[in-house]
Amino acid sequence: MMQKVTIYTDGACKGNPDGPGGYGVVLLYTDQNNRVHRKELSGGFQNTTNNRMEIMAAIVGLEALKKSCDVTLYSDSQYLVKAIEEKWINRWQKNNWLRDPKKGIKAKNIDLWQRLLKAMENHNVTFKWVRGHSGTPENERCDQLATEAAQDPNLPVDNRDGEKKEDELFT
Repeated sequence: MMQKVTIYTDGACKGNPDGPGGYGVVLLYTDQNNRVHRKELSGGFQNTTNNRMEIMAAIVGLEALKKSCDVTLYSDSQYLVKAIEEKWINRWQKNNWLRDPKKGIKAKNIDLWQRLLKAMENHNVTFKWVRGHSGTPENERCDQLATEAAQDPNLPVDNRDGEKKEDELFT
């Protein structure tokens, strides 16, 4: 029987869409002695977006699991949850990561979607949406962790998947 784990995630970005951003993750599980374990993770990047931080939070939470688990992942990001539950990600992958194949428009955050798919491989993951700032204690804690991470003055650079800021196109 697979260990049951609950993961809450959130992302935050100051100066969205291209400011410093952070992610927060809370993992919860009960051991065989009925003791509840909790792990909090956070981090962030310079010049990133809120959507990237939402996906990164899910990745970090799943990558923290060292054995196969039955995971329920809660996020207040409809972008993240719908991409999985409504199988947008499957269509993008099938169409060579084109969001709109007829117009040749690539999906955004391909690097992170690919990493998320890899992180999900060994787990049974169910994504669920939770309304942000609705008083859910774990979601509120994730938001706090993400916001604090985004304020770190020493954030690493976010290596995006070929996306260019408009001003970079002309320099």
